[in-house]
Amino acid sequence: MTSYSFSNIIKFIIPSLLGLFLFLYPLPTEEGFTIPIAYLAGMLEGAIENYLSLIMMIVIILTAIFTISARLGGKSSFKRFPFLQQLFYTTWFWTITRFLAAVFAVMVYFQIGPEFVYNEDTGGMLLDSLLHTLFVTFLFAGLFLPFLTNFGLLEFFGGIMRNVMRPLFRLPGRASVDSLASWVGDATIGVLLTNKQYEEGYYTKREAAIISTTFSVVSITFTLVILQQVGLEHMFLPFYLTILIAGGIAAFIMPRIPPLSRMANTYIDGKERTDDEKIPESETAVTFGFKNALKRAEKETSFRTFFVDGGKNILDMWFGVTPVVMAFGTIAVMIAEYTPLFQWLGMPFVPILELMQIPFAHEASETLLIGFADMFLPAILITGVEAEITRFIIAALSVTQLIFMSEVGGLILGTKIPVSFRHLAIIFLIRTAITLPIITVIAHILF
Repeated sequence: MTSYSFSNIIKFIIPSLLGLFLFLYPLPTEEGFTIPIAYLAGMLEGAIENYLSLIMMIVIILTAIFTISARLGGKSSFKRFPFLQQLFYTTWFWTITRFLAAVFAVMVYFQIGPEFVYNEDTGGMLLDSLLHTLFVTFLFAGLFLPFLTNFGLLEFFGGIMRNVMRPLFRLPGRASVDSLASWVGDATIGVLLTNKQYEEGYYTKREAAIISTTFSVVSITFTLVILQQVGLEHMFLPFYLTILIAGGIAAFIMPRIPPLSRMANTYIDGKERTDDEKIPESETAVTFGFKNALKRAEKETSFRTFFVDGGKNILDMWFGVTPVVMAFGTIAVMIAEYTPLFQWLGMPFVPILELMQIPFAHEASETLLIGFADMFLPAILITGVEAEITRFIIAALSVTQLIFMSEVGGLILGTKIPVSFRHLAIIFLIRTAITLPIITVIAHILF
């Protein structure tokens, strides 16, 4: 059979192994473990660090100019370039968002206007730190993403992992790769991969929403950074096991309750979901996955397509996502830093935390919801609390809450994944309600 030819087997195996290495291999470094993609991104970031803020400001300004031009010019704008038309012709809401991002970027780079917009704890943190990382990460992740998506790797895992992912998390087997890319690598890579699969019709709206809001966890390395902030780095193993347990239980529950359970189970083109991973009686999970992988690999016939797809991934993230992160992230962090909103919202939780016998309940309550703005803020605010158990609980909760607007939340809003700001806020609250009791019980056992 043609699909089992030696050339197709090689075409599946070699690029897939490269993809697994680049996106999932735990690479030891002086700071801990990372993945090759993140390591390459870090090297480039270090080499051009002094220019990245300027580069990102230019990218965001160009996005705003092209988007406003496309909006004023109508649907015929960029009609000779369908990819650019799809990228820049958007609704008025996103047009205004991109314009606001450009205003913020200019204010931060030139340090003009109110200081609360551009200082290092608000807009400066976004433009001069987070967007640096996103720029280089999107460059390498976008370029090499076709190794994971174009040569059959996801089809192979789809067959093997179907009987695990579908009953536990109501997801297709291929979602195991997205999930692992987040847990081992970085949340941004997981969101990028999920969005790409959704746009290509492999995930339904509900499945894409579940993966991006349930498995886009920060990397193992960053959890160590959080532990160092709260002075508990010696407890890394029990800390990460706590995150795995609480996050796993939340991942089991979230797809079964609103808002995720009520999302349309249709593909991006409106068609109903089809179980393309159903294993025939004559096949095993391995042979079925292998056969589908070879069929997918057979479709790749040129390197040009590989690089074109990679280039589109990069531009889609640079122009489509980073302005949203800049706009929503800056607003969220300004609210967290300069208003008592999150402290007020946390006050009703004081009696609950006291009932859970968490020391310094009042101080802990102020951190419960502020993580929606940025997931590092709870660790910063709880650092001065003397009780190790409280610092442990808040640090673990900040990771398992998962949704924060300065990165993951902004990223999701910038993609085609059909999740709104309201959805993100509700999911954040539900995840808090699910994981806080679990983490607290484990913490009381440990301490």
